[in-house]
Amino acid sequence: MIDPRIADSFARQSMMASLRAELQAAMQGRCVIHAPILAEFGQQHGAAHAAVAFALGDSAAGYAALSSMSDGQEVMTAEMKINLLSPAIGDRLEATGEVIRAGRRLIVVRAEVVAVAGEARKVVAVLQGTMIGV
Repeated sequence: MIDPRIADSFARQSMMASLRAELQAAMQGRCVIHAPILAEFGQQHGAAHAAVAFALGDSAAGYAALSSMSDGQEVMTAEMKINLLSPAIGDRLEATGEVIRAGRRLIVVRAEVVAVAGEARKVVAVLQGTMIGV
């Protein structure tokens, strides 16, 4: 299920388009984004660059936050921390963002980024941060 407001916002993100990312789910407090691991966004060891995991995780967490906000509001990242756990090697990355706590002004979020290779799945990054309504 995808909230049309989030689908519209996602369609305007040139960064996600560059990564060929697709919005898979966006509902109350949760968002899932997939993207293929592309050679043009690789690092010197053959894995996806950490910036790809960060971009996907940040967007998934941001859209999870947006899904918990009133119509007419937008969201931006105030701060975000990433822990890189393993090289991002596989066919695609899957980022799942969720709201930890939605306050009146700030929303605390987290995201998990998984590398998918065939049927195998491996967590490659976890993010935690704060979103703010604008």
